[in-house]
Amino acid sequence: MFTGSIVALITPFKDGSIDRKSLKNLIDFHVKKGTDAIVVAGTTGESATLTYPEHEELIALAVEYADKRIPIIAGTGANATHEAIALTKYAEKVGADGSLQIVPYYNKPTQEGIYQHFKAIAEETNIPLILYNIPSRTGVDMLPETFARLYADFPNIIGLKEATGNVARVSEQIALTNPDVIILSGDDALTLPMMAVGAKGVISVANNLIPEELAQMCRLALEGNFTEARKIHDKYWKLFKTLFIETNPIPVKTAAYMMGLIDDIEMRLPLYYMSEEHKKQLEETLKEYGLIS
Repeated sequence: MFTGSIVALITPFKDGSIDRKSLKNLIDFHVKKGTDAIVVAGTTGESATLTYPEHEELIALAVEYADKRIPIIAGTGANATHEAIALTKYAEKVGADGSLQIVPYYNKPTQEGIYQHFKAIAEETNIPLILYNIPSRTGVDMLPETFARLYADFPNIIGLKEATGNVARVSEQIALTNPDVIILSGDDALTLPMMAVGAKGVISVANNLIPEELAQMCRLALEGNFTEARKIHDKYWKLFKTLFIETNPIPVKTAAYMMGLIDDIEMRLPLYYMSEEHKKQLEETLKEYGLIS
């Protein structure tokens, strides 16, 4: 359920609110194109700027629109443990299939603090939990030993989105747990290298734009056909890089608008529209791939 190509879905806004029509269209698009699961209200979904009611609304709408056709993983992490528990309980109540739990950001907890944070969430909920380690955003690195301890102690902690940029972390995590642990790449450019050493897939930004291609790449890699998988990786390498010329999700949301996948490019401050220079670079890359004319 939580392997392969998982999209870190953008959140469409219109006139200051969640654009329900575009959200439904995006979910239908990913069902049609073969995406393996959808993460809503993650970093790419601008979770940091959602109000608490909007966060719940987005999760509930995604579950409703998916209608059990594709697994929904709700981003319900927070830097306050009580808030993460409340959001995760809500996601469980409305029928989300899993929860993505970011390492608490800004607070810079110790390894024991990280353990106690996730312990509290795991004990208060039954929904499958995928932890999310991204030190560049959170300011703290959850060490492999801490994840392994959590994985061993709580059966509903099933995996990890690894976004340290360090491929060796996959091997470390597997060595400390087992080969069945679900390690997911948090970086499109590193998906294939990480899958080559045991990762089970990716939570992807680029999947917003090229879902069929990334689903195929992940399927090939899971089957051990890395020669064919690498052809897809090599083909889309430039796109992977271009989607990070400004802070995520600014480029991918701009690209989705250019491709007609969403009705409005609206983002929330402090995220802001792309510079004209970068916007032109993005447009040229999309044209090069035939994604826009």
